[in-house]
Amino acid sequence: MKIAADLHVHTISSGHAYSTIEEYVARAKKIGLKGFAVTDHGPAMPGAPHAYHFQNMRMIPEKMNGVRIYRGIESNIISADGDIDLPEETFTRLEVVMVAMHPRCGYPDHGEERNTQVLLKALSKNPRINVIAHPGNPKYAIKIRETVAALKNRGIALEINNSSFTSRVGSWERCLEFAREIKRQDGRVILTTDSHISTMLGVIDKSLQIVKEAGLSEKHVINTSLKKIEDFIAGKSV
Repeated sequence: MKIAADLHVHTISSGHAYSTIEEYVARAKKIGLKGFAVTDHGPAMPGAPHAYHFQNMRMIPEKMNGVRIYRGIESNIISADGDIDLPEETFTRLEVVMVAMHPRCGYPDHGEERNTQVLLKALSKNPRINVIAHPGNPKYAIKIRETVAALKNRGIALEINNSSFTSRVGSWERCLEFAREIKRQDGRVILTTDSHISTMLGVIDKSLQIVKEAGLSEKHVINTSLKKIEDFIAGKSV
C-alpha cells in the first residue's frame, strides 16, 4: 500500500520545524509523492504562526512543479469547553483541518473520560474539522470505541501518525487498538508522517505495520489516491 499525499506536514512557520514549502515540493518530486498538506500548528502552540498565516494561505498555489499542495492546519483544543485556536470562518479557506490536544496550549490532560467529552465538544462546535491528529497519544488518552463511532458518524478521519511511535511513548498499543476499531466499525484513516523536516516526507513504515496488523485494507485509507482525498475534502463518502 502506498500513499499519494502526506497530509500532515510542518514548515518553518511552525517554529520548531526545519523545511520550507519549496523544499517539501522538491522532496515530493524526488520520492514520487503526488502531494502533501501544509498543516502548521495553530496559534496557541508556542512559536506557531499568527492567525493571519492561515487566513493568507490562498497565496499558496494548489500545485507547484506538478505537486498538489493542500492548505491546512493542526489546530489546538484550548479549553475544556472544546474551543480551538482559530475562528471557524478561517477554516472555510482550508482543506485539511486537523485538531489535537497538546501541552502548553490551554487544555491540560484531564483523563480519558473528560478528554473524550472535550474532543466531542470541539467536533460539535467546529464542523469543518475533518481529521483527528495523533489520537493514540497516551498523554491525552481518549476512549477508542466512542471516538471512532463519533468520527464515522461525522465523516472525520482518524490519523495514524508515523512520528508518534518515536515521539509519543506508548502510542503503538493505542494506535493498534484504534486501527482495529476502525476495521470493526468500517471507519476511515489517513496515514501521515507529521514531518518537521523534508526528509521525513512520505515515510510511513510504522503506520503501515499498524495497518497490516489490524487488517485494514486500502478501502479504509483515504490518502492512497488524490481522487479519494478530493472527495473526502468535499465531504463525499470514500
